[in-house]
Amino acid sequence: MTVVHITGARPNFPKAAPVIAALRASGAAQQLVHTGQHYDDKLSEVFFRELDLPRPDVNLGVGSGTHATQTAAVMIALEERFSAQRPSLVVVYGDVNSTLAAALVCSKLGVPLAHVEAGLRSFDLTMPEEINRKVTDALSDLAFATSPEAIAHLAREGVPAERIHLVGNPMIDTLLAHLDRFDPAPVRETHALSGAYAVATLHRPGNVDEAEQAVALVQAMHKCADQVPIVVPLHPRGRARLLELGFADHPGIRVVEPLGYVEFMSLVRGAAAVLTDSGGVQEETTVLGVPCLTLRPSTERPVTISHGTNQLVRAETLPHALQAVLDRGALASWPVPPLWDGRAGVRIAEILVSWLANAGTVPAPGTATGGLTAASSSEAPTPGERQATNAASGPATGDAAAPTAR
Repeated sequence: MTVVHITGARPNFPKAAPVIAALRASGAAQQLVHTGQHYDDKLSEVFFRELDLPRPDVNLGVGSGTHATQTAAVMIALEERFSAQRPSLVVVYGDVNSTLAAALVCSKLGVPLAHVEAGLRSFDLTMPEEINRKVTDALSDLAFATSPEAIAHLAREGVPAERIHLVGNPMIDTLLAHLDRFDPAPVRETHALSGAYAVATLHRPGNVDEAEQAVALVQAMHKCADQVPIVVPLHPRGRARLLELGFADHPGIRVVEPLGYVEFMSLVRGAAAVLTDSGGVQEETTVLGVPCLTLRPSTERPVTISHGTNQLVRAETLPHALQAVLDRGALASWPVPPLWDGRAGVRIAEILVSWLANAGTVPAPGTATGGLTAASSSEAPTPGERQATNAASGPATGDAAAPTAR
């Protein structure tokens, strides 16, 4: 029996690494397929070097393109591969086009599918990622949720309870495993940062594609740069548009190339604040205790607001929100979501191995691998909780729509 992991873009690799490692420790046969959706060294190759990921067994090399072109290319390549060599189970991560493509192929071919990071919802169907999430969850045989509200979303959409497992966040496994490597001092020196600074990551279509929104973003970022220097590892997506509008003309804006995982997380760890429209950064800052200002009208990760350091802002409110964060200073303590403890990869691997051994059935609720009862109240304090003293106890509840920007 062989488990096949599908990765394709930068956000996938830190999520996949702990699952692959845990399955390797269990002796399970597995293969890694890299679709090549992201192919730049700092968006792809550096993760294999820094996260101890095995080299991909296959690199499909699909490259960039429109959503339809990219998704179709991955589907064609995976269908050919899975028809010739059928996997016992396919594991997909997150919400990128490669995730959707693999889910569709598995559904058509009758190959079992597991989705890591299932149940996240922004309730914004203008986001391509939201469509990818909903379709992938509907087609999955196993749904691995990172936070309690995701379970409510899946239940409301009709996903059977026996398919859903609350396992924690494997991306946080990766962060905690490498925490000692995140040293802000060298990156401060590299980027000539002597005092407080902020970090920004910006690439969402809603911020950079339309001229009006992009102009408002540039103006807001310039006002923020009046307050504190901002280092911006600028994503290739939207880069030309922002630079054309004078984004880098402010002396406080320091545009750099995309950074490797360890260098970027070191930069974030030392920051006074992070300004972002990324999903994963909201989670990483929550565990690191770094204030995060998310430039989006909604988030699929509301647990980073209820149990974290995140708040939603609009371009026009961003400068005021940043000033408030700078005036408040560093946080002495902060809450961390339940089960974000560095063991999500192990939980996922245990469920996958059990599922395969039992011909597609899951352990009964309350057994060691957990199902919906994975969050045992008897568990010892987690690394994240020890790091964030006085962490809030108990999960967020309910299935309300995601918070909206103020």
